[in-house]
Amino acid sequence: MSKYECDPCGYIYDPAVGDPDNGVAAGTAFEDLPDDWVCPICGAGKDAFNKVG
Repeated sequence: MSKYECDPCGYIYDPAVGDPDNGVAAGTAFEDLPDDWVCPICGAGKDAFNKVG
């Protein structure tokens, strides 16, 4: 699964880790995140992320 980087702040969403502080389990692909999920650092929406690696 690919990692995604938040353009505004540089946060990397890693599917292997998920976002446990916001209820996203490890193993959750970026594409499977809820539409209302936002960057846990700056609050940007999914559309502010780009695939990396």
